Amino acid sequence: MQIKEISNKSQWENFMQENKENTFLQSWNWGEFNINTGEKIWRLGVFDNEELLAVALVIRVNARRGSFLFVPQGPLISQKLKVKSQKLLELFFDYLKDLGREEKVSFVRISPILENTSENLKIFEPSGFKNAPIHMMHPELTWVLDITKSEDEIMKEMRKTHRNLIRRATKEGVEIIQSTDEEYLKAFYDIHMETVKRHKFVPFSYDYIKSEIDAFKNDDQISIFSAKYKDEIISSAVIVFYGEQAFYHHGSSSSKYYKIPSSYLILWEAIKEAKKRGKKKFNFYGVVKNKPKHPWAGLTKFKKGFGGHQKELLHCQDLPLNKRYAITWIIETGRKIKRGY
Repeated sequence: MQIKEISNKSQWENFMQENKENTFLQSWNWGEFNINTGEKIWRLGVFDNEELLAVALVIRVNARRGSFLFVPQGPLISQKLKVKSQKLLELFFDYLKDLGREEKVSFVRISPILENTSENLKIFEPSGFKNAPIHMMHPELTWVLDITKSEDEIMKEMRKTHRNLIRRATKEGVEIIQSTDEEYLKAFYDIHMETVKRHKFVPFSYDYIKSEIDAFKNDDQISIFSAKYKDEIISSAVIVFYGEQAFYHHGSSSSKYYKIPSSYLILWEAIKEAKKRGKKKFNFYGVVKNKPKHPWAGLTKFKKGFGGHQKELLHCQDLPLNKRYAITWIIETGRKIKRGY
């Protein structure tokens, strides 16, 4: 087996679509998004002769606490290959060690797309990985809804309050518009910044959101769902459609018409659109477990009300490459304690 960089989009995407357990965070277009935001990336493939066995998008993250190589929800291994997977991963980990030293970063961080089990954790331990102090911006605990069922079945399995609020938003005259036009992006961002002030979290920049839209829109893999009420956009959501899933990646809502349950109708229309596109799952993205004081507690209740089940991924794994990693560990541990989670 050998590792080579992949420069052919079709080769990369064909491999991704053949594997059910894929993610837009390893897509070709997520790589393009990172390039457009100024990051250095590598699209690595593990080959046995000419057969592609695994892929991994690797991103160089430049941070004040210490630069590092990051693999978001990867690597992805061919479903045909199970017996040799440990050998393949060890080869990949060794490659990342060498690449990290060439790039003069202080550590490698992998956010695996593996269930959180002791058996999966053992995959990383022999190569020197350790639990990261915190997870990255991509959630490890998600909420996923099976949308292969009929619309009536999905609606029936929702929380009763959610069903009523969806119907109420419709009766109130809320209109849902689906688009990637910049006027809707600007409306989303205005509400996003209002949401930031209300809930006091660090916002994404306008250019960051725009770069994400631009990276995915030409392949019709992303859309902004906007709720219009009395000629105003009062809430928005950015949905990514990739593989067998639709992902609720960003959301925002205005406090002006807080009594109008437009966000419920937005996600219901997004679920219906995902079904039209042949998706099998609707991924609500990050939730929290048994943490009523967490900033995401209310959002978690909102997401879970649509029905579905919890999926917990293995915690982020760090591979220290030099003593500078200790600085990162101290800073991130301090942040975790300060935030209370």
